[in-house]
Amino acid sequence: MDYFFASDIHGSAFYAEKMLDAFERSKAGKMILLGDILYHGPRNDLPEGYDPKKVISLLNPYREKILAVRGNCDAEVDQMVLSFPIMADYAYMVLNGVAFYITHGHKWNPENLPPMAGGTAFMYGHVHLPKAEKTGDIYILNPGSVSIPKGGYASSYAVLKDRTFSIRDFEGHTIKEITLEQTV
Repeated sequence: MDYFFASDIHGSAFYAEKMLDAFERSKAGKMILLGDILYHGPRNDLPEGYDPKKVISLLNPYREKILAVRGNCDAEVDQMVLSFPIMADYAYMVLNGVAFYITHGHKWNPENLPPMAGGTAFMYGHVHLPKAEKTGDIYILNPGSVSIPKGGYASSYAVLKDRTFSIRDFEGHTIKEITLEQTV
């Protein structure tokens, strides 16, 4: 199965629509959201098309395809309006033979990694910067930000096809890519 990763929508209906279009084009079986879904947070400017209620109406029909973790801007009140679980701080999954530790990144991050076995892919969002690299025996992966990219990058998402992790902008250009080794 192919997997679609996105992070940091921050309530932008404009970018949520672009993300869902990219998800449909990707033909991925599951969408994994890395938090900060509805609220923009006090440190961020309002993203283009800020409309959390519309984001709710866009995402809820995909509830059976979405797996999500909680970001630092997500709250219990957000869970009350979303039809899929968002309150887990992390998820551990095996995707296409690779072990993934999936989190938002405000608690666990590349500078503060959780205990993991070698070969694990550490997937996070939060910093709004795309990353696809191997550090020691751990893969460090970040799809970037859907709505508020930083570091001069374009808005982005990622797709895992077989064991190739590709970060793409909404025009379909590959920003970064890495092939992961099977661990499980």
